[in-house]
Amino acid sequence: MRLNGRVMAGVAAVLLAVGVWVVATRTRAQGPSGGASAVDALVAATVPKVEKAVGLPFKQPPRVEMRSREQVRQFLEKQLHDPRQQREIAGMSDALKLLGLIPDTLDLLREEEALYTEQIAGFYDPKTKVLYWIDGEDPATLDEVIPHELVHALQDQYVNLDSIENAEGNDDRTLAAQSVFEGEAFYEQLAIAAPGIPLQTTLPGLYGKIREQIRANREKMPQYTAAPMYVQEVTIFPYLSGIEFMRRYAVHRPGEAPFHALPVSTQQILHEDAYFGTPQAEPVPVTLPPPRRGTIGYANTMGEFQTRLFLFQHLDDQNASVRGAAAWVGDRYEVLDLPNGKALVWVTLLDSPVDAEQFTDMLDQTARNRFGAPVGLRLYRTGARTVTITPMTIGGHPAVLYTDAPGADDLPLLDAARITTP
Repeated sequence: MRLNGRVMAGVAAVLLAVGVWVVATRTRAQGPSGGASAVDALVAATVPKVEKAVGLPFKQPPRVEMRSREQVRQFLEKQLHDPRQQREIAGMSDALKLLGLIPDTLDLLREEEALYTEQIAGFYDPKTKVLYWIDGEDPATLDEVIPHELVHALQDQYVNLDSIENAEGNDDRTLAAQSVFEGEAFYEQLAIAAPGIPLQTTLPGLYGKIREQIRANREKMPQYTAAPMYVQEVTIFPYLSGIEFMRRYAVHRPGEAPFHALPVSTQQILHEDAYFGTPQAEPVPVTLPPPRRGTIGYANTMGEFQTRLFLFQHLDDQNASVRGAAAWVGDRYEVLDLPNGKALVWVTLLDSPVDAEQFTDMLDQTARNRFGAPVGLRLYRTGARTVTITPMTIGGHPAVLYTDAPGADDLPLLDAARITTP
């Protein structure tokens, strides 16, 4: 975990689960004790192990500082209440609520703050270039966390983590980059903890082990456990899918640093051929025209993984959700501010006409499950919202336009003929 400007980028609850799993795989030496001097000694001893595992030297020694839990809380609050950060979280919150991925009553800013602070033991902050550890933290926990955070510190000396992860407008690409950074840190953490174990062959069973450990430690992670499904899954995706990506990377490109050619979509994280195949599966950018009414309040991308979560949230069918989202080629959505409320327009490109028909049917079923029977062809209306689902072709790509408008408004929010791709 390291602090950055993206929503749900990481949470200490996951590190707790990771740490517990690592403890179970080896006989761990006694962790540091004795305060700052012992932590400094642990860091000094771990630095060469991290350099060897990653295959790169530190350009300068990593800075390490101690903070109290109260100082960490204040530090987090300051970062999360930055005006740009608040604007980003508010826009994302609007989109997730319109998509039915989080409850209308959820305060996403408070949720993120609570997730960041739960069970936190240490973190690397790319803004200050400092690895912070928490005064009074259990030594055994620091023994697990510090190698992970030192990998992040080393990464940041070769690629600007803060600039990549704070890029706005393409959360799918950001989540893919996070998966490389967290996946590599997780992968090397395990390699350092269990030297000699062939991670390339033992990692495929890791997903189930970690999920079992999370379930077994529910009482230790009340904030994470109580979070909506979407929040939980986006939080752990960079760790679980990231370490699987790193396992593949070690097979296909041994000895190479993964962050010199970062994946550009969660599709490339999820599917081996999408990144390592020839050619790579590049997402197709979608450009939406100015809205016919209202103003654009927020714009972003869903990507394959978040599209999968949307389908699963409303279909409760994992196989169907995976199958439907796997046909993703590109997408774009906007939250529009209208005089009578907020609206959502979301365009998704699919692989083929058959895939588009299947995806349209899935969206149709999600709307039925949320809003009841249609009042017209793919037209759904409640007392508060009107949803339309429209198959179309954009730049030669089969596509589906999904709109959710306030009240009984089913007038087109976009000129579909002006939606473009490169």
